[in-house]
Amino acid sequence: MQSQFRPIIRQKILDAQAAPLPSLTRRDVWLPAVPGKALAVIGMRRAGKTSFLWQLLAERHAQGVPREGLLYFSFEDERLAGLQAADLDVLVDEYFRLHPQWRDQRRCTFFLDEIQVVSEWELFARRLLDSENIELFLSGSSAKLLSREVATSMRGRAMEAVVTPFSFREALRHAGQEPDKPAPNLGKAGQSQLEHLLLAYLRNGGFPEAQGVAMDARSRRELLRGYVDVVLLRDVIERHNLSQPQVLRWLVQQLLGNTAGAFSINKFHADLRSRGVPIGKDSLHQMLAHLEDAFLLSSIALACDSVRRRQVNPRKVYPVDTGLMAVFDPSGKPNLGHALEAVVLHQLQRRGATVGYVLTPSGYEVDFHAALPGGEQWLVQVCLDVNDAATLQREVRALQDAQQDWPRARMMLVCLSAPPALAVPAPIELHRAIHWLLQPMDGSS
Repeated sequence: MQSQFRPIIRQKILDAQAAPLPSLTRRDVWLPAVPGKALAVIGMRRAGKTSFLWQLLAERHAQGVPREGLLYFSFEDERLAGLQAADLDVLVDEYFRLHPQWRDQRRCTFFLDEIQVVSEWELFARRLLDSENIELFLSGSSAKLLSREVATSMRGRAMEAVVTPFSFREALRHAGQEPDKPAPNLGKAGQSQLEHLLLAYLRNGGFPEAQGVAMDARSRRELLRGYVDVVLLRDVIERHNLSQPQVLRWLVQQLLGNTAGAFSINKFHADLRSRGVPIGKDSLHQMLAHLEDAFLLSSIALACDSVRRRQVNPRKVYPVDTGLMAVFDPSGKPNLGHALEAVVLHQLQRRGATVGYVLTPSGYEVDFHAALPGGEQWLVQVCLDVNDAATLQREVRALQDAQQDWPRARMMLVCLSAPPALAVPAPIELHRAIHWLLQPMDGSS
């Protein structure tokens, strides 16, 4: 096949395979193990998807796969402007010209980044899976490759791996401060240091670029504000051709400025109508769905079997990263209790849990009901400080009341700090946040 892009593609293959492997912070991203599927690495912009592709490549190399069997190829290159779907076959052709011994004989791995710049790339990817002995990873920064639409566009041929901003453990690892033993086994000084680092994490969040003491609060805030602006413009307004972008920005201000708060589309719609803003409830529901699809935030519904109860009750909304809270909070500072609640939710989601909140028969609220993939259920209450007896009693009472509807669920109270000798009624489990957040992802202590 003749193509003006052939020499460029060949040189990019040679350059990528000769480049030294970058030194990156290892990510703890769950990968589905389903043979014959492409893996779409998705998540919010700037969360580290490209770095994760390089991590996967480096891991395979460390396991003994030669560099010639591993290809990272980025289509974000001005020299490839105008590349068409038909030109993508040149990539395969040139790769196997360089490494003919790999064709059909051994399984090579392609990491294709920013492939969405080529129209009809999905047809190429599906054909690659069907006709070549290639393991395929895809990622990109366009709205379509950020989202779960990629699995749909691949017609069931792709699975998803979601890359989020750093977890607490990943942030510690990035800073070279990840503990080498379980947190409960550290001495008092080590645990106090971890608590200090957790407070910083709650304030600053986990976006890779926002890490480090060298960045002042104003610079970090402007960096994160820029992330949100790009998401709103490219992944929501342009992607869905929204005609009322100002309403979207009001909605985002309301949602991200009220982390862990109850949010009702009906109330927000009524407020807009009182200000003379004409917009339908369906449009607001769609905006909320678009924001979640772009991974800017998560909303959780009431945990119950009744579809109607879930629909009529408010949802609770959490940003993808606690660093965004200070950007949208009128005070300019995050509520640390709500930030801890958001971080606990993110950790439950990393475990693959389906999460809702609980309203008990007596009107108490439990922050999370989590249904884990293995069938286990958890009731998780989050509290910044349980040193006050009345606070502790309120949190315990809510869990005990929730047990009426969820009798088989483990009950957990996760707090930032607690007196060493503090006891809670069995079978409630009291966890310091630094211990709970650093548990192995299988939930063992």
